Formats: sequence, structure tokens, C-alpha cells
Amino acid sequence: MTHFDIAYEGKAKQLLIIDGDPEHYVQRFKDDATAFNGEKSAKFRGKGVLNCAISSFIFEKLEAAGVCTHYVEQQNPIDMLVRKLEIIPLEVVVRNVVAGNLGRRTGLAAGSAVEPPIVETYYKNDALGDPLFADTHIEMLGLVDAANLARIKETAFQVNTILGPIFAEAGIRLADFKIEFGIDAGGRAILGDEISPDTCRLWDMETGESFDKDVFRYDRGDLIKAYQEIARRLELSLPVEV
Repeated sequence: MTHFDIAYEGKAKQLLIIDGDPEHYVQRFKDDATAFNGEKSAKFRGKGVLNCAISSFIFEKLEAAGVCTHYVEQQNPIDMLVRKLEIIPLEVVVRNVVAGNLGRRTGLAAGSAVEPPIVETYYKNDALGDPLFADTHIEMLGLVDAANLARIKETAFQVNTILGPIFAEAGIRLADFKIEFGIDAGGRAILGDEISPDTCRLWDMETGESFDKDVFRYDRGDLIKAYQEIARRLELSLPVEV
């Protein structure tokens, strides 16, 4: 495997520097799984391969539908080539169903439909516990300008509109998902990071069974089998056996 210097290492991915290429990174998917801001962690052989394949498939669908992302191509089982971005420290969550902390904050019953869907913004800061931010807090800290914040929210809804039917066709309910954005060389906020079972709640439309990181988070079964089920339903051909 080619050696790269690490520009950034997160809980589930690395961004690797490409010699002689100032415009791109290699985004490498790791086998690590974390939950509760890193309080729970484990490794699962094959997780990186599955997340890379699923995320690549989703980015390709979004690009084909006109959503601008950092994705260029999948290079091998765990690596994708991506455009460099100046990451915005916000986690943008789109909610179609009451799940996770939304129920605790609102008192609404888990599993209830959120109609119409909503977009929430969280400050990406582990030390503060990734707090929910209003637009005024984002402006106060200068995290992103107003025009790009509006673009982020518009893109988040667009992504939801595209992905919902894709998953529904596979018998999967897209309950909610988290996405991240960065500023490109032209000053625009575009979609970055990944979209995978690590960052989405994906439920069987008939049984409600989870096929996402909640399987690990709440000890609900075999994480790899859950992610394999997503890949199977999306009819993905994995580059290596997992």
C-alpha cells in the first residue's frame, strides 16, 4: 500500500496528503467504530471497506443529481479521492423521524414522522459535547457566513429528497442523517465527509430493525452484518470480500 502523510485523523477516517497534488486528499476509511463522543470504541474488520463502498455509491448518486460534493472517485477498497475543503465545524442533521436526542428534547414519541423534515445544526466540538446551535450562535462565533449557511441548509434538504427514495426502493427508511460541509477554493460551501451507516439511521421499512451504527451504540447485534445488509440492498459489488 502506498505511504501517505496524514493531514488529519478522525474517529473513523484519515485524510492523507498526496505528494505534488495541492487540490486533493485521499480519504481513507478505518475499521474503527466509536459512539457517545468516543466513550465507546471498537474495531470491526471490513467496516472501512463497507463504508467506503456505500459512501462512494451515495456521493455518485448525489453528483449525478446535481449536488456538488468533494467526491472524485473511489480508488481502492478503503480509499476515495476527494477535493480539499476548509471544513466548517458544524454537524448538519436532517430528521425525517423522531429518534435519538430529538425525542428526549421534545417529548415526541420515538418513531413518529417529522413532517415536514427539519434541519438542525450542531457545533462540532467534542469538549462541549457537540451542542445544538441556532443560527445566531453560528453567526456569533463566525463559523460560516449567512449565504453559505443558507446554501448548507438548502443542500441538506436536497440530499434528503434524493436519498429518501433511493433507500425506500431498497426497503429502508432513512430516519435521519448527519452531513458535514467545507469551503472550496471558490468560497462555496459544498458537501464533504461521508454518508454511510455510520452517519445515518437506516431502518427496515417493515420491521424497524436498525442497519446503522445504533447496532454498535446500543448493542443490538452484529455491526458488520447490518452494514452488509445495506450494501446488499443497494446492490453494491464490494471490491473485496467482507
